[in-house]
Amino acid sequence: MITVDIKMTSHTTHKPYLFDAVDKELVAILRSDARASISKLAKMLQVSRGTVQNRLDRLTSTGAILGFTIRAHDELETDIVKAVMLIEVVGKSTTQVINKLRGIPQLEKMHTTNGAWDLVAEIRTSNLQEFDSVLRDVRTIDGVLNSETSILLSSV
Repeated sequence: MITVDIKMTSHTTHKPYLFDAVDKELVAILRSDARASISKLAKMLQVSRGTVQNRLDRLTSTGAILGFTIRAHDELETDIVKAVMLIEVVGKSTTQVINKLRGIPQLEKMHTTNGAWDLVAEIRTSNLQEFDSVLRDVRTIDGVLNSETSILLSSV
């Protein structure tokens, strides 16, 4: 299965861009079929191929589309260690902590949340040694007060 990582707000390092209905529909189509051709997308959206290409270029350059990735079936990734880490942050240092966490490539996704934990990070490593190193790296970041990690054993 192929997925598209999409963020529907402009990234702070990119120029601002207001997303309209065509952009949102394009993103929705790509979520279900990231391999769709420009011609197929144009036909589905009832716009020209040039319009689709321009929209894709703009969505990519503004950071709305973060990239095109492949998600392999779990049976193909038997040696991968996947986990969820809950992170508590000291005071108002959330932005600082997030910026440092973004530098750790094994943290595939991060989410802010409410309740006792401030952040949820999705971890993906190739082995337990790398996993241990990631945990250590996160826990030594200034501003991280506490964390709890659960390894994902199987999908049901």
